[in-house]
Amino acid sequence: MPITPTYPGVYIEELPSGVRTITGVATSVTAFVGRARRGPTDKATTIHSFGEYERLFGKLWEESPMGYAVYHYFLNGGTDAVVVRVHNGDASTTATLTIRNEDDDANIILVAASPGSWGSRLRARVDYTTKDISDTTLFNLSIKDIATGVIETHRNLSTVVSSPRYMTKVLLEDSDLVRVQTFGTVRPVETPDPDSGAKSPFEDSTDGSALSNAVVASNVNDGLALAGTEISGSATEPKTGLHALDAVDIVNLLVIPPYIADSNGDYLNGDISSTVRSDALNYAKGRRAIFIVDPLSTWNKKEDPLDSSGGVDSASFGLSRDANAAIYFPRIKAPDPQEEGRLKTFTPSGVIAGLIARTDAQRGVWKAPAGTDAALAGVPDLALRLTDPENGELNPQGINCLRIFKGIGRVAWGARTMRGSDILADQWKYLPVRRTALYIEESLYRGTQWVVFEPNDERLWAQIRLNVGAFMHNMFRQGAFQGTSQKDAYLVKCDSETTTQNDINRGVVNILVGFAPLKPAEFVIIQIQQLAGQVES
Repeated sequence: MPITPTYPGVYIEELPSGVRTITGVATSVTAFVGRARRGPTDKATTIHSFGEYERLFGKLWEESPMGYAVYHYFLNGGTDAVVVRVHNGDASTTATLTIRNEDDDANIILVAASPGSWGSRLRARVDYTTKDISDTTLFNLSIKDIATGVIETHRNLSTVVSSPRYMTKVLLEDSDLVRVQTFGTVRPVETPDPDSGAKSPFEDSTDGSALSNAVVASNVNDGLALAGTEISGSATEPKTGLHALDAVDIVNLLVIPPYIADSNGDYLNGDISSTVRSDALNYAKGRRAIFIVDPLSTWNKKEDPLDSSGGVDSASFGLSRDANAAIYFPRIKAPDPQEEGRLKTFTPSGVIAGLIARTDAQRGVWKAPAGTDAALAGVPDLALRLTDPENGELNPQGINCLRIFKGIGRVAWGARTMRGSDILADQWKYLPVRRTALYIEESLYRGTQWVVFEPNDERLWAQIRLNVGAFMHNMFRQGAFQGTSQKDAYLVKCDSETTTQNDINRGVVNILVGFAPLKPAEFVIIQIQQLAGQVES
């Protein structure tokens, strides 16, 4: 507020500069939705390494193509992933730990934090070495995951409901392994020492089972194969499947690994339904993200993607030509760490997502994730080796090819969206152009929130031009646009021409932002001419 002078003297007033920095958003946060052996269900969980994935969602599993997709993603340079585990099963799929109480009149039942057979490997110990050993309401509880070796120790738990250390409250907030299903007001029995020769204080000496005071349910399983409705999920609370990603601030790339086994019962080389494919695209569009589309398991030759009855434009494929989707062909062959490195066929979306993330980090979102630098790490072979003429048939149809070149290796050799068919002549033909536009849109959407409810006059328009212009100029300096000058590279306009008095009356301010995108050099033409008989004049 302006200073109101009250006494003779000098007053200092700090004036706002009007400068509000617009920060560019992340460009390669990749979401994966699928099946896993363990971990929270229908909850978006951010991870930054495959080791973190293994800790939270379990090791690689032949019925979980999502695990392999995440593995390929980090192997190829991915850094930020969001995982949603979808589970198909009933209450019997969740393991329980049954512990006797001191009165031996009721059981204390702990339940695994998430469904799956992993819970049958949980073990529990109880001891009374608390801060006050005379207090019969206190006890310590230790939970061990035999499969991973992780041990949780919860000290000074209480049987008093009003206590801040009441067991039910503490485990709900602090435990990643168990929750309380049944617990009264009597503490559990202290665990006796294991028999001589036991491998662990959490196991007996004979078969490695739970100690006598903690019985694990034996009827648990990993659930049934997923259905498409579980992947698509529900947009109403509690949000499930794809819509569990709504809890995440930003998603740039979307990967839906197979959940339907192929004709040989192989999930890793399986497919997703046309309905799920369409739902995934619609969700990606709503989040300003790119859906990476996998080829079908039945596409075994060059003609298959273009087939009218089962190709990319067929009704059975179930996907419209959209700028927020990119398809890659063929599938990859990669070693399976679970089977001593034996080559198996996988969908390429996890590899491509990692490649895009690596390219963004090295060159920027405006660089096409293709070319001799776009090596496919951990991919020794492809399911189909394409020739140049075959590549020349698929590329004009908006189908990005994976190729093998002598002396170069396995690379991505295409950078088009599904609007990239030459016959469409679409402005979003190229993937880097579309992703650059989405990056600008998301950054400006977040960076101009301060404009809402500000006085809509020339002073506001000048601030907008200053702030948006600074953001676009920074991109220009990084080499994101065509042109050697600012005038040729981008445009920011917000004045009385874009915002009329009628707009002002309706509470609208219009900002025009234009840019000259960089487009990849797909075709390199070298003209060679023989010079003969030319005489210098």
